[in-house]
Amino acid sequence: MFFNQFFMSTQQHPLSQFHFCPKCGSRHFEINNFKSKKCHDCGFVYYFNSSASVAVFITDPNGRLLVAERAHEPAKGTWDLPGGFVDLHETAEESVAREVMEETGLEITHPRYCFTIPNIYTYSGFDVHTLDMFFEVQLEQVDTRHPSDDVAKLFLLSKEEIDPAKFGLTSIRNAVERWLKM
Repeated sequence: MFFNQFFMSTQQHPLSQFHFCPKCGSRHFEINNFKSKKCHDCGFVYYFNSSASVAVFITDPNGRLLVAERAHEPAKGTWDLPGGFVDLHETAEESVAREVMEETGLEITHPRYCFTIPNIYTYSGFDVHTLDMFFEVQLEQVDTRHPSDDVAKLFLLSKEEIDPAKFGLTSIRNAVERWLKM
């Protein structure tokens, strides 16, 4: 439902970004229905599906949230949660552990699933439609000294110090607002 409502209000359908059949390279790659394009040369039907991504609410024993400052565009310099895209042949839980290790140097196990939010993440001028999966984990100690990868800085905030407006990505901001009410 969100997908249909969103695209009825925008000017460009995501399938319009694809001009050639990914199987045979034909230019005869045309709209088949709202979710797919079909190649009239080889018959291949491409369904436009969301990419999977994850983000995690990491808290310490005092309930403070680990917040990252984004090191790169989009939304460079704004607040974020550790996370990223799920790699091929990787579970969401494995992706959470890998992304957290890459961005914070922290080792986590057993992240608890919270909820999902559909999103559009613009990367290099290309709109990537994602299904953002949010997890939560509490760690006994949270070290903020090792930001890495896509993170410029790490810091801990109490719930009272969290300002959702400072989170630069829409789905993360919406998730933080939702998490604060949990």
